[in-house]
Amino acid sequence: MNENNPEGGRKKNRPAQGRGDGKWRQAQAAAQGQAGADTETPAQARAADAPHTEPAGTPARGGAQMQPPVRPAARPAHIKPRHRRVRLSFFLLVIVPLVTVTIYLYGFAEDQYASTTGFTVRSEETSSATELAGGLSALVGGGSGTSNASVLYAFIQSQEIVERIQAELDFRAHFSENWATDPVYSIWPDATIEDLLWFWGRIMRISFDTGSGLMDVQIRAHSAQFSQDIARAVVRESERMINDLNVQARRDSMASANADLEASLERLRNAREELASFRARTQIVDPVADIQGRMGVINNLQQQLAQALVDHDLLLQTTAESDPRVRQAERRIEVIQDRIASERLTFATQDVTTFDTDYPRLIAQFESLMVNQEFAELTYTAALTALDAARSYIERHSL
Repeated sequence: MNENNPEGGRKKNRPAQGRGDGKWRQAQAAAQGQAGADTETPAQARAADAPHTEPAGTPARGGAQMQPPVRPAARPAHIKPRHRRVRLSFFLLVIVPLVTVTIYLYGFAEDQYASTTGFTVRSEETSSATELAGGLSALVGGGSGTSNASVLYAFIQSQEIVERIQAELDFRAHFSENWATDPVYSIWPDATIEDLLWFWGRIMRISFDTGSGLMDVQIRAHSAQFSQDIARAVVRESERMINDLNVQARRDSMASANADLEASLERLRNAREELASFRARTQIVDPVADIQGRMGVINNLQQQLAQALVDHDLLLQTTAESDPRVRQAERRIEVIQDRIASERLTFATQDVTTFDTDYPRLIAQFESLMVNQEFAELTYTAALTALDAARSYIERHSL
């Protein structure tokens, strides 16, 4: 059968030959492995243990692409100096402070008690008839509550209130009792007033809301009673300071109103004295009335002139121009016209007083004096109104 079909015989013998060759190769590889087992290096051992891979880009059996080669495993990690420094820094910066604070708070620190108080500066004020009529509240020192609250906010943090509380409660002795055991939240016994002011900023916390004007103050002490005593002292001293400001504002308002009244009265007195001196010097009580009298004379002359002209025209209609009555009427008209011109000239050039003063200068001086007197009278009236408003404001206004 093999002779008749050689191709078929080869196809049947190839698998057998392949299996024989494979067995021979396996036996040869086993012999070589046994011969070289004694001289195998660590790298060769790792290579032998690692899975067998083909070079990159070599097509696998059946046409599949092979995976890339696996890199060798990294060497074991070892602790380096920087790792020791990081560990030491964490220990010094975190663990040691935490342990120190914990030991201090639970072993040495004294208990603290906080007392909180809140207050605001409010203005009790009602409108008076004077203010409604003239709107003079801005002239008498009506300050806003916000500015007073800002002053109080600075006062609570000032050295003055520290001195007052120290003189009243002696909080230096209270906070220096535990100086030996709790020096962090205590003050040394021989502390000066500057040291007390610094320590006051530690035991006192203050917050101020500018919108509502509310002020919160928290006081901490080693006993609840002492913290309350200090808080009450703060409120008491704040009330005293605000009352002092209120009294001072009232005093300043009255003093300012009285000073304005005195100044306006002196100005009015001077204006009237100057007007009286002018009248005595010119011997004219009212230049305006005097001018009106002179203007009345001119008006009368103008009326006479009009009547004379009418009479002259009537004569011309009934008589000749050579009639003596016509000449007399014309003479009358000329005399009246000359008199009117003379009276008008008096206002500009003629001296009407004993000091060579004509009417324009006389009227200018008189009007200036009258303006000064009217202004002094208005100022005096406003000063009297301001004084009444200040007195009413003081009686009704309190902080």
